[in-house]
Amino acid sequence: MDKRWRIGVVSYFNTQPLLLGIEKAGFLSKIELIKDYPANIAQSLIDGHIDIGLVPVAITPFLSNPHIVSNYGIGTKGKVASVAIFSQVPMDQIESIYLDYQSRTSVKLAQILLKEYWQKDIRFLKAEEGYIQNIQGTTAGVIIGDRALSNLTAFEYVYDLGEAWVKHTHLPFVFAAWMSNQPIPVAFQDLFNEANAYGVEHIQEVLAQLPQRTHGYDMEQYYTQNIEYVLTDSMQQGMSLFLEKVQQLAL
Repeated sequence: MDKRWRIGVVSYFNTQPLLLGIEKAGFLSKIELIKDYPANIAQSLIDGHIDIGLVPVAITPFLSNPHIVSNYGIGTKGKVASVAIFSQVPMDQIESIYLDYQSRTSVKLAQILLKEYWQKDIRFLKAEEGYIQNIQGTTAGVIIGDRALSNLTAFEYVYDLGEAWVKHTHLPFVFAAWMSNQPIPVAFQDLFNEANAYGVEHIQEVLAQLPQRTHGYDMEQYYTQNIEYVLTDSMQQGMSLFLEKVQQLAL
């Protein structure tokens, strides 16, 4: 318990309950907290630069010794609001899609759904900083996180990927989980779960700490209806199915 664990997390709105718990539970003295966007946190875990990360579940095959180290994560049982395909034309007219560089899981999810659910053969474009302004005409784009919330009214068509997954599979979806690439002591995991639970159980406290101007979205609805934080059995079933489909996608 003397080790100061290096923990990587995304500083999006959807992680604020988990971060609140870590900060309020007096947990910061036991860890080194690193904040970045999902793909960078994922790479840091793969490379061994952090011990635990709230990482896109799509990186699981890239970990030599993957472990889920908490009963909490980021998922949805339906409309998630902050992960979607944005377009100015309906799905049947989309010819190409920018893939958000910030998350591997959302990119893989979009590819799976476009192939299986919408049954589209589409051209994928590598997104770079500022790509959102290029979403026009028959070119759509996957946008995630806070930027997705801020663009919900900026495009004619928004195809929510959480909602599409649930309609397609009848299972919830897990975007990110607390994972390690090594065994983590049970005593630390118990403390970590307690810290995560605090924030999830105190959503009003989370809301009170948000800036007065957010993204024009009902954040209480976001935390209590769009996002699911507890990794239930059905959530883990959805995660397993997604990883199976990721492997099939690579074949």
